[in-house]
Amino acid sequence: MPSWVVGVVGTFALSLILAYGFLRLRCRGVGNPFGRRAKSWAVLIMVATAIVSTGVGLLLVAASRHLPAAYVGVVVPGGLWFSKLPPQRDRDLLPRTLAGVLTFPFSRLYDRMGDDMEAWCETRLQAASAKPQWIADAVTYYCHQVQGGLKDRRARADLDRWRESITHKISIVRLIGLDTTPARLQAALAMHPSTQHVRKYAGDDLPRLARRLETEALNELHLFLAYVYRLGHHRLLIYPFRPSAHRAPVREPTAPDR
Repeated sequence: MPSWVVGVVGTFALSLILAYGFLRLRCRGVGNPFGRRAKSWAVLIMVATAIVSTGVGLLLVAASRHLPAAYVGVVVPGGLWFSKLPPQRDRDLLPRTLAGVLTFPFSRLYDRMGDDMEAWCETRLQAASAKPQWIADAVTYYCHQVQGGLKDRRARADLDRWRESITHKISIVRLIGLDTTPARLQAALAMHPSTQHVRKYAGDDLPRLARRLETEALNELHLFLAYVYRLGHHRLLIYPFRPSAHRAPVREPTAPDR
């Protein structure tokens, strides 16, 4: 095999590996570039970057007549991380400038990453929304799964804040279901800043108040899950894993004594 072919293949392979790494770095804190919907755009960007890298290497070889110059092309994937070009907006469907052409794949990639995140969150929200208590149990479960590997104190504080707010609101929903007294309900609402503003509505329509608090808890769980997803936790099991485990066991009818 000619030595220049080895150089081309080596440049392409190394550029592909570097493109993968730099793309991961670029999307860190944004989403998963290799999710079900985003993966095709991520692969396109990686392959295109590797082809450009190889082309640059070949041009350098032709200009310098030195085979090692082909490997200089591997610097091209660094642009995936260091580039500050903003992604193109959805309304610019047809890129008209060079910058638009360069950012168009990234715009589609970010859009599909957002779709993957929404689908991931929605699946877990639907599973937890069957019962109010499952909402509180779900946020506690996900928080315990994630916090062990978190070193960022601010991120841990944000997760704790959402967990406390959600579990508090669900506890009030349960309290309303137990037909509590107005005084006890007012005291419970005053215990947490997230419910202090709804005290004046507490005595008007308790079922409406319970629905409102449950909706707010679900919205906060959505924000919690999106935050966790952007932190890189894409493989959390769905809670509840087995809904049948939360149902009371059904007793088999027994034959009457004779």
